Amino acid sequence: MKTVAPLGMSAVLKAVIAAVKLAAAEEIKPRYTKIIQQRKTDANFAADVAEAVHSTLTKKLQAIAHVPILDEKLSPQEQHALWLSGEAWIINPIDSYSNLMRGLPYFSISVALLREGKVALGVVYAPVDEELFVAEAGKGAFLNGQKIVGSTTASTLDAALASVDFRRLNTLLIARLSIQPPYYTHRNFGACALDWCYIATGRYDVYLHGGQQLWDYAAGALILEEAGGFVCCIEQNDFALGNIWQRSVIASRDLKLFETWRDWVRG
Repeated sequence: MKTVAPLGMSAVLKAVIAAVKLAAAEEIKPRYTKIIQQRKTDANFAADVAEAVHSTLTKKLQAIAHVPILDEKLSPQEQHALWLSGEAWIINPIDSYSNLMRGLPYFSISVALLREGKVALGVVYAPVDEELFVAEAGKGAFLNGQKIVGSTTASTLDAALASVDFRRLNTLLIARLSIQPPYYTHRNFGACALDWCYIATGRYDVYLHGGQQLWDYAAGALILEEAGGFVCCIEQNDFALGNIWQRSVIASRDLKLFETWRDWVRG
């Protein structure tokens, strides 16, 4: 699928996109074909893919901006130190790698650039579908070069398609959702970065997650924000003040749905 560079895209973002696409073309696509054809489902195989993508991204990104890589490979102490420094590449080489391992196409590469303590740009690339979601702070969000304006969302919560991850929600909320969900139906494919992008484009109407780590939401949250969407934590309205390493998410691209969904979740 051909992508068109948005007008005004910075040289840094163009270089990041090139790095991400190179990593996908060289390290993911040939191996993904092997997974599909040979039914390879062992975790070591998927881990090798993630490591290869990580290595390629590290080299390419640090050539673009020589700042450290912040990811799940670091110790908690190292992660905190890099966050406090305010300058880092925040990467998730494969999200979700359990989907990749089983040949499910719902996974992506996620890259964000932290500058002066804020996310300056975000890139999420789904290599199987060749969908490239990008955003720069203050410049809007784009899907394959076209500005994200979102599709028509459900007009009411009871007609909504929700993305809900139950794993880190409290038991009372899980019970409420199970017994009497307020939405029409829900999905959970286990890849946070793509979930954010699907909310940004209106493919999902509302989103709920009990706790994400920095590399799960850094790029996607910027893409949703730049697409005009709305987000908060379960515990508080200011998403930016949530726990950096375990941040809960309530989101929608439609303000009315967002407010109704937020109020229902909080009970």
